[in-house]
Amino acid sequence: MLKSHFTENLVEAGCDEAGRGCLAGPVFAAAVILPRGFHNEILTDSKLLSPKQRSLLRGIIENEAICWAVSSVDAIEIDRINILNASIQAMHQSVSRLKIFPQLLLIDGNRFKPYKEIPHQCIVKGDAKYLSIAAASVLAKTYRDEYMCQIDEEFPVYDWKNNKGYPCKKHKAGIAMYGITPYHRKSFHIHGQLKLLI
Repeated sequence: MLKSHFTENLVEAGCDEAGRGCLAGPVFAAAVILPRGFHNEILTDSKLLSPKQRSLLRGIIENEAICWAVSSVDAIEIDRINILNASIQAMHQSVSRLKIFPQLLLIDGNRFKPYKEIPHQCIVKGDAKYLSIAAASVLAKTYRDEYMCQIDEEFPVYDWKNNKGYPCKKHKAGIAMYGITPYHRKSFHIHGQLKLLI
């Protein structure tokens, strides 16, 4: 069972992103404020859930959260500012869209830039430790997957409906044969080194 909160009294928003390690598509991020009494036995890191479980949880989160928001940053901006900064920017955008101002941000991972005057706490693998971060991971993942399935109809040769833009065999084969699209990121990092897709 994941922890329901990090502090006793503060209004906490969990934040997470999806799509950071992809070759194509935006990075999505979500921010979620859950009620203090919220519990769910299957909610955890979205990567550990089946598509059916994620879809079910998305409806529960959207209905039962105090407030939530999802934002994205596209491939052009990712190339301009790099994927880490784009992920943080998407989180900032989601926090800015919350209807209630949080008093603490719980961030999945170990890197973040302060948003306004709101304190934050980075938590490595936080999406498997705190319900609000897990909820954000589910929303970010499901909204991004939905988007990738939509643009797959425009460019089916890359198999985005199945690989969601990650560097899988069919996706890389599509790039080798047909080149890249406006949805592709032209640069990405592998083992700390900048690589170019073009």
